[in-house]
Amino acid sequence: MAAHSILNKENIVLNAQPKTKEEAIRLAGEVLVKQGYVAPAYVDAMLEREELTSTYIGNNVAIPHGTEAAKALVKRSGISIVQVPGGVDFGGGNTALIVIGIAGKDGEHLDILSKLALVCAEADNVEAMANAKTEEDILALLHEVNG
Repeated sequence: MAAHSILNKENIVLNAQPKTKEEAIRLAGEVLVKQGYVAPAYVDAMLEREELTSTYIGNNVAIPHGTEAAKALVKRSGISIVQVPGGVDFGGGNTALIVIGIAGKDGEHLDILSKLALVCAEADNVEAMANAKTEEDILALLHEVNG
């Protein structure tokens, strides 16, 4: 697999137990920082973005990402997947079981979002990700996002 893939198993956190959506977003953001996709300040931009409007997209999925102003903090496109089997409250009665951090470089943001939205539109796929026991299981479900 190419060193610069958008998603690899190091980007996946299984069995996370964040108590708040802020914790969940920070966790997703820290993975992106650690794997070299974004500068550390991008995590704060993800939290700012969430304050503007919720990134919960339905089907127990949230896709936090940075503000427009934070685009300069993205080094290369990538996503992080945080699996929250117990769920985390994203407000408005919405519970996220899967939190997907997104960093898009040079307009790749929307392309990544649309591919993720297709996968996450299928409740079965989300359930499979929420119940996945290994990173490979999640990678298999999201292989098209890397393509």
